[in-house]
Amino acid sequence: MKNCERIANLALAGLTLAPLLVKVDPNLNVILTACLTVYVGCYRSVKPTPPSETMSNEHAMRFPFVGSAMLLSLFLLFKFLSKDLVNAVLTCYFFVLGIIALSATILPAVKRFLPNHWNEDLIIWHFPYFRSLEIEFTRSQIIAAIPGTFFCAWYASQKHWLANNTLGLAFCIQGIEMLSLGSFKTGAILLAGLFVYDIFWVFFTPVMVSVAKSFDAPIKLLFPTRDTARPFSMLGLGDIVIPGIFVALALRFDVSRGKGSRYFKSAFLGYTVGLVLTIIVMNWFQAAQVTIACFFSFVFPLNVHVPRNYSPICY
Repeated sequence: MKNCERIANLALAGLTLAPLLVKVDPNLNVILTACLTVYVGCYRSVKPTPPSETMSNEHAMRFPFVGSAMLLSLFLLFKFLSKDLVNAVLTCYFFVLGIIALSATILPAVKRFLPNHWNEDLIIWHFPYFRSLEIEFTRSQIIAAIPGTFFCAWYASQKHWLANNTLGLAFCIQGIEMLSLGSFKTGAILLAGLFVYDIFWVFFTPVMVSVAKSFDAPIKLLFPTRDTARPFSMLGLGDIVIPGIFVALALRFDVSRGKGSRYFKSAFLGYTVGLVLTIIVMNWFQAAQVTIACFFSFVFPLNVHVPRNYSPICY
């Protein structure tokens, strides 16, 4: 498992840097990058102890409504306020969030080269004037935060697509690793609700596309193209994270039952097929499309009779 994860990590890093050196077909880049990110995030989600919190059916039902409220709020902010002001505030927010996400993503690799006590000894820092508030961290986390700070500063100053993608991939991997579905039933509710959410906001209103184009933050991956009129293809992070947490649930199910990766392969194949079909339809109609990978990542495991209400014991 670890060797496959390391190979996927190296392949993802190489694919991210590739457009700097050679011309990469953006459609192929979208598919490979999204699939590798889901693969890495899924294997990182397999842990010896279950998470302290998991998403319940009620949370899954509310998720599309909360997302709609946030999306509409951003649309109104961009419409009635200065885009530069809104993006400046968001840049500050994502600067801090990016350091946390990127440092957490590279932390396992950093730990291997540091003394054990650097990984275990906690440092407690109290906020000035608010002594009751404190932050716990290790020396390893400080070391991992250094490149994270560099990339965030680079993104904030240059808004380069590579810095954007580096932070975006870190958000995706951490999202798949940290977000945990309580059961397959919860995952089905979440994917079905967000499938309808995507259809409504993409096809029946201009909100989704407008926010995506105005939102100058690493909430989407950018893939360089040869078209000067449209220099980048885009893929929203939600199109990776949301189906990714369902695929990760299938992998944890396999691990807990000792069945290799039977159900994971089925769910992962479903995600890949859905993503490929989305790219084909998008190029056919030359317009933004709903990513149907969510639907296929749910349908494919049903063909191998995944217990819908099963909650994995081993995470």
